[in-house]
Amino acid sequence: MMNLNRIFLPSQDQINEKWIVIDAEGKVAGRLASEIVKKIRGSDQEFYSPSVKVGQRVIVINAEKIILTGNKMTDKDYRKYTRYIGNCKNFTSKDLFEKKPTYILEHAIKGMLKKNKLENQLFKTHIKIYSGPNHKHIAQTNKKSETAN
Repeated sequence: MMNLNRIFLPSQDQINEKWIVIDAEGKVAGRLASEIVKKIRGSDQEFYSPSVKVGQRVIVINAEKIILTGNKMTDKDYRKYTRYIGNCKNFTSKDLFEKKPTYILEHAIKGMLKKNKLENQLFKTHIKIYSGPNHKHIAQTNKKSETAN
């Protein structure tokens, strides 16, 4: 009989932290964010454990060329509260695209991650988002890197 009370923890040999370059040009923001979260957490791999970093590291290029469906470019609001009374600032997606084009994708990814210490570490260390086609992680992707479709 199988013991169902055992916890599976992958060994260091089973964890494969390779770097993947994803081109965000022409992709829908939410669908791209969910694809990135699966790769970061490692839930698309066979040795997945929610309490261990088993995911891959992701480099996103061309983040300024993502697509927002419908009227989200003008209707969707992002809020920033400055901790002063009455200072809640609202920004539309169009305003944020002009100031910081990577913010919308970062915000979508953060919203899809769990709210715990491990997921905060994953966001800081396992993902790099760039607005142009160039990135500074060529040493990590020294061979012909695998690009996700």
